[in-house]
Amino acid sequence: MRNMSKLEIKNLTFSYDNKINVIDDISFKVEKGQFVSIIGHNGSGKSTLAKLIVGLLDKNNGQIFFDNEEITKKNMVRLQSKTALVFQNPDNQFIGATVEDDIAFGLENINFPHEKMQEEIERFAKEVGMFEYLNKEPSNLSGGQKQRVAIAGALILHPEILILDEATSMLDPKGKATVRRVIDRLHQEKKDLTIIAITHDIDEAMLSDEVLVLSRGKLIKKGSPKIVLRDEETLRSLRLDMPFVYRLEKGLKSLGIKAKAETVDQLVEDIWASK
Repeated sequence: MRNMSKLEIKNLTFSYDNKINVIDDISFKVEKGQFVSIIGHNGSGKSTLAKLIVGLLDKNNGQIFFDNEEITKKNMVRLQSKTALVFQNPDNQFIGATVEDDIAFGLENINFPHEKMQEEIERFAKEVGMFEYLNKEPSNLSGGQKQRVAIAGALILHPEILILDEATSMLDPKGKATVRRVIDRLHQEKKDLTIIAITHDIDEAMLSDEVLVLSRGKLIKKGSPKIVLRDEETLRSLRLDMPFVYRLEKGLKSLGIKAKAETVDQLVEDIWASK
């Protein structure tokens, strides 16, 4: 049985100046529980699209549906409460004196019962591996730790759609890898959570079910990571590299070694099998 679309975008258009369309007649669907990555060059419209979905910007034309219900002025608050957005710079998301305060902030805004709040805070801190840091000051955390706290603060509101807007772009390689693991685990364990990642991180995009490619406000390509992220010509036009494993695969083929795999370990097996 086909899943109902959690999010559907139809002919969406947006311009900041009413001259140049930053989002230009885009249409796509995201199914419930899917992990979708959106990639593209700087200025392609990725972050603008995220802001349109969560209601931080008003579209010029087109339609946005959640669970087959179109967003209108009457239902906007109710429907867009299904979403949570994690921004690029974790420092811009902290307002509390401790990690615990920051995770709790969203609950306080919705008048969540105080007697149940501590249990929820601890639960979601554990989900992102930050339970032992609850009493720490956010300023003393690494970039990856801060971003995990920001994700916990979003998850505690029980969103149906989690949108990550370049959530790993300001992190060092260790921080990127840590947050990537958290995102992958959430996707594997929370089957009802739909994840949309706006990203330049090709290794992050490899974890997703589908990749959408934006260029100059248009959706130019979409498909599974194993197809889209092997398209060297398209990626080069976006100033992005193919994932390391696909570049290695290509290099091996140039040496006459047949290999086609999604991980380095699988490639190693192919090399041994070819001997």
